[in-house]
Amino acid sequence: MHLSNLLSFQLLALAPFTAGITVDADSAQSLKDAATTAAASAVNYYNNRDPSVRNIPGQFYNTWWEGGAFFTFLINYWHWTGDDQYNDLVNKGMLNQKGDANDFDPASASMYMGNDDQEFWALAATTAIEQKFPDVPNNPSWLSLAQGAFNDFVARWETDKASCGGGLRWQVNSIQGSGYNAKNSISNAGFMQLAARLARFTNNQTYADWADTVWDWTMSVPLLDNQTWFLNDSILINQNCGAPNDQQWSYNYGSYIAGLAYMYNFTNGAARYKTGIDGLMGQLFERFFPAEYGSNTLSEISCEPYGTCNRDQIIYKGLITNWLSLVAQLAPYTYGEIEPKMKKSAEAAGTQCSGPNNECGIVWHNTTWDGTDGIEQEMAALSAFANALVFFQYGSSGYTAPETPAPVTSTTGGNSTSDPSGGMAGGGEQTVPQPKPVNTGDRAGAAILTVIFATAWIGMMVWVAYGEFRF
Repeated sequence: MHLSNLLSFQLLALAPFTAGITVDADSAQSLKDAATTAAASAVNYYNNRDPSVRNIPGQFYNTWWEGGAFFTFLINYWHWTGDDQYNDLVNKGMLNQKGDANDFDPASASMYMGNDDQEFWALAATTAIEQKFPDVPNNPSWLSLAQGAFNDFVARWETDKASCGGGLRWQVNSIQGSGYNAKNSISNAGFMQLAARLARFTNNQTYADWADTVWDWTMSVPLLDNQTWFLNDSILINQNCGAPNDQQWSYNYGSYIAGLAYMYNFTNGAARYKTGIDGLMGQLFERFFPAEYGSNTLSEISCEPYGTCNRDQIIYKGLITNWLSLVAQLAPYTYGEIEPKMKKSAEAAGTQCSGPNNECGIVWHNTTWDGTDGIEQEMAALSAFANALVFFQYGSSGYTAPETPAPVTSTTGGNSTSDPSGGMAGGGEQTVPQPKPVNTGDRAGAAILTVIFATAWIGMMVWVAYGEFRF
């Protein structure tokens, strides 16, 4: 965790301050310059991380999932700016963490791994295939690695009533007791998003069916109310799949929205996905772009106002700007709503990069540096700067647009090699179980469970409030 402590505040008085990174979000060159600065700072942190992991490509100290997010942001940086100086670093880090089965389940992480942790690495691989980040010769393709992870999640999907009739657990192994007993939004949102992205890229209906299975299940339990579009963080299996934790995190909303946008694009605008996009995006915009900050600046509301954001939570902003840039491309009707929020957040992030040597903070609505620093802050700012370039993709201000405006597919320029049997010793594609239809009774039952088990969550919520353990 890189939150400031007493010593750091004492040192602030002695540290040289800068004016921050001045970002004009209406200038592509300004955004590229800001992204270049943040990328260099993030990579410097990575190269100088704790000595115990410094010589292990892709490994972060005391966390594992952050590497997947880090490489996602660097792939996007390459895509939007054309700067390829970090591509070899990305290749080495991602391939070193691919695991023996080529599914991003390395032995060093598997014992304490959450499904969501593995998903962030798989989503980094899908970013690579969609951005035409080159496969590395004589190594598994990015597409095959994403497919390998997908097959792991299919194998972990539970259909028995005692296990909520579907869904992925938060933690993979039972030794992680509390997390193993929980089914959380981000694990299932990440699975849905991965399936939807693979469906669109490969045009394989199996992946689309799985995206629908996850989405329908999410609405059949007390995770999501599809009338108000309020999204809970998790539910407990041993509490009859109830006791919802209502703590609000931006990445829960953002990951589902991204998955829905891929399905909206894949189906040429099916109404059920537009309804989900509109409902969840309305909640995201209202809650995480607060009116008191002008309604266009991103804020992680459950921790940021209290100075309690841990390493994971600092990165959520970078994930949101990454996903919103995709949504704007895949569901173009959202473009006008997303643009002012992406641009204003990029400019606000720049004002926070006013610590020594342009160190970035996380409280973007503040006009002066908040005193925090770390690779997570740099990653979030990098994503905000680079992904705002989506609004120049059609050519403006001398900006060289990508070859294809939206993420590519296997028929529009994507060339990563497919291996549907990835990660599976026996080979062959996984089949799709018959998902339980979501009906009015399901939703009513979910609402009743929410009321019955709400009070049972109090103890668990205290534990969660102090942050999730990440290997």
